[in-house]
Parts: sequence; structure tokens; C-alpha cells
Amino acid sequence: MRIGCARNEFSCGGESIAYARVLDIPGADRLPVCLRVLLENVLRRATSEQQAQAAARCIVDAGLAGEAGGEIEFMPARVLFQDFTGVPVFVDFAAMRDAASDKGGDPDRINPQIPCTLVVDHSVAADVVSCSCAALENARIEAERNAERFSFLKWSAKSFDNVQIVPPGVGICHQLNIERFCQVAITGGDQAPVMYFDSLVGTDSHTTTANGMGVLGWGVGGIEAEAAALGQPITMLVPPVVGVHLTGSLSAGVTAMDLALTFAERLRSVGVVGKLVECFGEGVSTLTATQRATVANMTPEYGCTSTFFPADDKTFAQLELSGTDKASIERVQAFLRAQGVDAESLDGADIVYSQVIDIDLSLIEPSLAGPSRPHNRVAVSGLQQRFRDSLAQHGRAPQDTVKTVSFNGEDFSLTHGALGIAAVTSCTTATDPAMMIAAGLVAKKAQELGCAPLPWVKKVLAPGSHSTTEILSRAGLVEPLAQMGFSVCGWGCMSCIGNSGPLFEPMHAVADELELTSILSGNRNFDGRISPDVAQNYLAAPAFVVAYSLAGTLDIDLSNDPVCTGSAGPVYLADLLPQDEEVKALLHKVVSSDLFAETGKTLFDGDEHWRSLAVNATSTFEWNDGSTYVRRPPYFEDAVASDVFELSGARALANLGDFVTTDHLSPAGAIAPDSPAARYLREHGIEESEFNTYGSRRGNHEVMMRGCLANVKLVNKLAEGKVGGYTWDHWGACVSTIFDVSQRAAAENTPLVILAGKMYGSGSSRDWAAKAPQLLGVRAVIAQSFERIHRSNLVGMGILPLQFKEGESADSLGLDGHEVFDIAPVDFSQGLLSPSYARITALRQDGSAVEFEAEVRVDTPTEGAYFSAGGILPFVLDTLMA
Repeated sequence: MRIGCARNEFSCGGESIAYARVLDIPGADRLPVCLRVLLENVLRRATSEQQAQAAARCIVDAGLAGEAGGEIEFMPARVLFQDFTGVPVFVDFAAMRDAASDKGGDPDRINPQIPCTLVVDHSVAADVVSCSCAALENARIEAERNAERFSFLKWSAKSFDNVQIVPPGVGICHQLNIERFCQVAITGGDQAPVMYFDSLVGTDSHTTTANGMGVLGWGVGGIEAEAAALGQPITMLVPPVVGVHLTGSLSAGVTAMDLALTFAERLRSVGVVGKLVECFGEGVSTLTATQRATVANMTPEYGCTSTFFPADDKTFAQLELSGTDKASIERVQAFLRAQGVDAESLDGADIVYSQVIDIDLSLIEPSLAGPSRPHNRVAVSGLQQRFRDSLAQHGRAPQDTVKTVSFNGEDFSLTHGALGIAAVTSCTTATDPAMMIAAGLVAKKAQELGCAPLPWVKKVLAPGSHSTTEILSRAGLVEPLAQMGFSVCGWGCMSCIGNSGPLFEPMHAVADELELTSILSGNRNFDGRISPDVAQNYLAAPAFVVAYSLAGTLDIDLSNDPVCTGSAGPVYLADLLPQDEEVKALLHKVVSSDLFAETGKTLFDGDEHWRSLAVNATSTFEWNDGSTYVRRPPYFEDAVASDVFELSGARALANLGDFVTTDHLSPAGAIAPDSPAARYLREHGIEESEFNTYGSRRGNHEVMMRGCLANVKLVNKLAEGKVGGYTWDHWGACVSTIFDVSQRAAAENTPLVILAGKMYGSGSSRDWAAKAPQLLGVRAVIAQSFERIHRSNLVGMGILPLQFKEGESADSLGLDGHEVFDIAPVDFSQGLLSPSYARITALRQDGSAVEFEAEVRVDTPTEGAYFSAGGILPFVLDTLMA
């Protein structure tokens, strides 16, 4: 790791270590810590004194003004991938090697330039639950379904430099990042040692979990991540930093999940999109590192870029616990002191924030969030009313429908609110051992009180790592959880990503007539995400998941009503929830550094299925044209470079409302039997039982483009009231599938646009949310506003993001999507003024026209260069080949 012109040294343990000292820049001592991390990054990487000073002033001036600043180039120390988003990235790398070879270059030049870690954690599904063989059986099914993908990933690990892959069945990438990979500061250098801040970007929006460990990182699309991996810095405008002032301490029985849901509610209402958030105040020291990580994990749910907790003694305790040696920790502490960001230096420091939000930890209450958005927090006492209000919006009323379901010869009468899934899962809450211990204690108390699991509730227990499982085992809680139906069924991201598997068949059979629910200790509960059979989804701490699974319904007020009936009568929530002292005592007894050392020994080994995969370390990948999992994408062959963008005769593929998420845009979850993707798979000889999920087939662009905008809950105003992946066929004058209409447009040589409302592309940072529309022929998206990551992904794929002027929208302009759109030329050759506007003419069917301007949301000169090259991938290839 080179160090630029800002070179200094500090001493630790008799060793002199080089570093870029941020305090040499006037005003840096008043910057938020996260901006100092960015400042160190640009100072260290600067190639001249002039470049260093210009970038430094950009950050300091913006920080001290408490507002957004100019463009800087940020180069993360490493990149983190999960397999759903990672596979297409490495498919692109492999295709880039082919393209380099086709141009007469050396394909071996195409390699990640910084460390890349991929964790296979998103392809396991809870097909088998509530039995001792669940984890082994699900691992077997996962291996069979994903053999092609896993072979490709194993080839990638062998063939590319700077790549390490954690095999399936080990854990969730964000929890493993906390336990195994976060360092706070990294020592590198080819000759003399150099120290710099640990930082990362990841192809999952919850990469922000690392912020709880004092490591600055956030989620980006796979498009942006692969460019960073290939040595291209991430261009960004210096973001404003919002300070969250924490006071007090959490009350008895209140968990990190309750705090995270309160953050989501509070900060979403304030509006922090595109900003950094930094926590400070005396309340911070009352939170453990894993509690902070829980809050930081929830960052995408309120829209900011990161939620940063500066490193302190709690951070170092976590590092030591998970295996970092004392000498390394002392070196990190010395580095932080040298940079003036240790706890002592920050105490009382006059730091400037763009605004300060006060949160009193003592006022946080036990909470849930739902029925469809993580920031829709509700107290336990208000859950039943929240459920019923949502039920009424769907034209239903409590008890208006009663259905009989049979399990093992016994009949049960269920009404609206019946619980289809209860899942203890996710990188959010599994990261915090206290919450997992509490869930186990609820199961233990339920067992002691004679409670019994209900057969219609599918119960999922997917710990975030084997360390968590070992903690539960040492605490004697694995067996009680299994008795309540929560047997460990695998290690990975299950329910949050829609991998809970199908509901039990009797529940699936009544899903159209009953409003079924789910409860999960996760971070995502968007419409249609958890299960297509479940109408309302609620997030909660693991202990609540276990408790509500015993109630069997969410149409209940557990602040007053009994959870269930035990052997001695009614059992209430207070009878089940453990005391804080009980949780702390167990944690102290079972959590130790030897536990993490023992569970980390086989991190990269994999199970027998992984080890049996035989691959060769060839320079280029041997594509199988018959594969339905991994196919060479067309981005390099189809890329068209041009400094001028214009459209003529474009038609709308969709007219969408507010908060269209990447769950709507990017294929995810199960492949519906009547979908274009299913039709493609059948044409290639794939039986329905082998369809797998969209996520597992992300390495095949043919499948993914057919799943674009195919979410079962998508509301497209052009679909004449039909919900799902449908739109108006402008040529056939009928409603058809999104994919089929896009193919008709391609046959007619007609470009496509999408109309949308506010926060288009919110949610997970999926690259396919931009890749798939590009493959369908979408050239521009005209929206009221964009989510940060998705906007940059659109630019990276050569789709122009255009933003209606303030106060204007498709509705206010009278646009319904049946118009013909012309976009006047936008010239990128000389760079764009900020803001710049494109002139758009929409010709209505009656011959009248609407003319309006929309802001061109290509926000930086570097983004303009990407766009002019036809996208970020062709740009990077040309750069590397040059």
C-alpha cells in the first residue's frame, strides 16, 4: 500500500510506522471521524502535493460548513461480496478477460487490485426445518442446486489474484466481517510498514454493519464494486454528516433491535438520504460493539450511506474476543491516537455536524416494524391494531374468514393474522449474542412451562455464524430451541432474502383466502419479499420471534393477552422474557476468545460437497453454452461509446409510483411457474422442481432480464390494474408481460423509458436492478428522486437518470405512460454544469404535447466519463488495456 506525499511516522512497540496524518490539515480536528477516514484516504493516495491539498480542502471545507462538498475519489481498502451479488461480478471479470483476449491483450492482467472476500451465504434455503437433520439436508439441497455456481466461484478463487472465498455453510458475510475481517486499521506496505484506516465497500447494502466496529463502509452495486476491485476509485461528492447524540442507557428488556428500529423510524422521518451518520455522546459507551453493529446494519432502512461508531474500548474488546492479538490492537490504538480519533481525544472535541439528532436510549421501548417497511415501527401494545388497520386497507376484517387446516390428522381453525413463518435469522440480530441468548432463554422458559410449538408456523433458525451456534450450545439452549421447533437449519441469509422455502402445504392452500403473516429478526420486510403467500411481515428481536411463534398469530395483543396455554394455565409474555442479568450471566459464562478461535479454524475449508468440486486455474473460463446458471454476458459486445445522449420515439415500459424498491426492479425470490423466466428454463429442459431462485441464477443474464420488474406485488399504472410483471403493449394494444413488451420494442427498434415517483430504487443495492433494465432496452428513467446506490448503478450501465423538477411529477404533468418521448441531446464531452437539465417532449395519443425539463443526475465528471464510454465496465476494460 503506497503512501503519497503526506508521509508521517508514529512509533509502537519500538517500530516506526508510516501514515498519512490528517491533523496536519488545518480544521481537520473539528471534522467528524468518518470524514477524517475519507481525508486520510485521499491524502495517502495523492500523487502530488497539489492533488493532496485540493482534495483535503474539498473535504474540510464541506465538513466545517456542515454541507455537501465537491467530488473526491475514495479507494476502499477491500471489497466484500455475498454470492448472489458476487457471482455476476466474477462473471463480469471472466467476460472481461475474454474481451481483453479478443482485443489481443493479456487476460491475466484482469485481476482485482485490492483484497476481495466473497462469502457464499445467500443460496441456502430453509426447505427442511424443525428437525435435527435440517442443516445437513439443506446443505445437501443447496449443493445440488448450485453446483455450477459453486464450481465457477471455486474457479474464480483459483484463477484471480486477491480473492478469497468463504464456502457455503459457514455464516452470513456481515457477521463474519465483524468476527473475522474487520481490523479498524490495517498495516500494509511492500517494504516499510504503512498503516491506514480499514474501509470497505460491499455488494450488499448491509455492509454498513462494519460501521459498528469503527470501520467505514457501505453498500454499492456490483457494478461499482467490481470497478473498485479492479483499481478504480469510487467517485463521490463529500457527503454532509449528521450527528446522532446518544444519551442515557437502554432500559431493562430493551434490545439492540428495538434501538435499530427506532433509528429507522426517527432518521427516516428526518431525512438522511445520501448523508453519513455518526454517533457520539455518553450513551455510545453503554452499547456493546455488537449492539452498535445491529444499529449500523439497519442503515439502508433509513436511507443514509453509513451509521458510524468511532472505535473505542468496546471495539477493542470485541477485536480481542474474536482473535486479534494484543500487539495488533496496541498498534491500532497508537494509530488512532496519532490521528486524534481515539476516545480520549474525541471527548469534548468541538466537532461540526450538519445537524444533530438527540436520542435518549432510556426512552427506547420494545418494538416491531411492519407490515411492509422497516421504518414503520410499532410498540408491542400497538401491533394488533397495526395489523388490523392494514387488514382493513385490504378490504378485510378480523374473523370474517375462518379456514380449517389439518396437520398430522388434527384440525385447526385459523383466521386472518395466522403466522406462516417465524424466523430467527439475519445479519442484523444474529450478530449480537445477547439477543440470540435471550431467544434461547424464551424457548427454555416455554419448555419449562409446558408450552408446545404450533404446527402451522414454519420455524427457521439460521445463525449468522458457527460462533453463534456454539454460544447457544455452550449455554445449553440448542435443545430448548429445537423443542419449540427452532432447530438450526443452516448458516446463511434465509428469510430476509426470501429463502424461507415454501410455507407448509396446508397454509399455502389457504393463503389466497387468509391474510397470513410472518415475523422475523431481520432487516427487510418489503411486499412479496419474505414469501409470496404472506401478506404482512413484521421485524422484531429474536426473543419476540420465538414468543409469537407460540401464539401462532399476529392478531393478538401480547401486552395484555396470554401468549399460549402451558401445562399450568395461561403463559404471558412476561413469563417468557428473560431478565437482563440472566442474559449477561450466560454471556459471561460461555463467550470467550477460545470459542471464536475454535469455530474459525475451518473458515475456508468448506464441507464435503465444496471440497469435491474439481476445477482448474485457467486464465479464461470455459463457458458452457447450455448452462442455465452461468453465461457470458453481452455488456462488452453491445457497449456503444458516445459523448452525446439523445432519444427519439421512446415508449414507456412502466409508469411506477413512490418507493419502488430494487426488490421490484431486480429479480429475487422464487421463479413463478407462469413467468417468462420459467418459460425460458422449460425451453432449456429444466423441470419446475429445479427452477431454484432468481438469486441463485444471477450469473445468467437471460434468466435475470426475464425477471426484471416481475415482482408479484409490482403496481404498474400501465398494466390496467393487473398486479405483477405486466405492462401495456403499445403495438398490440393489450396488457402483456414486461419482458415480452420489451422484446416487441426491440423488434421495432424503439428505445424504452421508465416513469417513476420518489425514491426510485430504494432498498438493497442490487446491480441487476440496473443491468436487467439495460438488457430490456431501457435507456432512461425519469423519476422524482433516486436512491443513492441505484442512481449510480443506472449511470454505470449507461441508463440516464433524469429527475423531475421540484414539485413536478408524471401525474402533475399529465403523463400516463402512453406518450411517445423525445429527449433532446445531452452533451457529456465538456462535462456538465451542476445542475444540468434535459429537454423532454412527450407526445400524447391525441396529438397534443407536453414539454418539460428534468435534471440530469450524472453527478460527477467521472460518472460522465463512465456514461460516455457506454458504462463503467467498458470504461474499466479500456483503462486496464491501456
